[in-house]
Amino acid sequence: MTEMNLDAANLFSFPPSKSPHLLNPLVLAYIGDAVYEVYIRQYVISGANHRPNHLHKASTGFVSAKAQSRLLTALMPTLTEEEVDIVKRGRNAKSGTTAKNADVLEYRHSTAFECLIGYLYYKQSFERLKEILDFAISFKDKQK
Repeated sequence: MTEMNLDAANLFSFPPSKSPHLLNPLVLAYIGDAVYEVYIRQYVISGANHRPNHLHKASTGFVSAKAQSRLLTALMPTLTEEEVDIVKRGRNAKSGTTAKNADVLEYRHSTAFECLIGYLYYKQSFERLKEILDFAISFKDKQK
């Protein structure tokens, strides 16, 4: 049996049923949460300490609603008009759920951030997505 040569584009090859502009912001946030989580987990695993408790604690510092809310605030001045529109759609979406350890505003900003990540992912704006994901890591590092 020959081994196939796969890359991320082939591995994640299920495009959305609609254009990213037409997707519900909560759908964009749903995929954005997963994309961001995988990116952060890969970053944390790239470090030396691989104890499960450390990995979880380190990841939570990036992916919590509070952390994402602070990140979005820092990111806002760098966003394009189109990205700001997507953030607003995500922020104003009514999810019907709340975060355990965040207030309503933090939770909405977190959803808005995830919506932006999902939008860029489905739009295949991978260069811009990487800029924002890298910004997230450098922002967190500056917080230490």
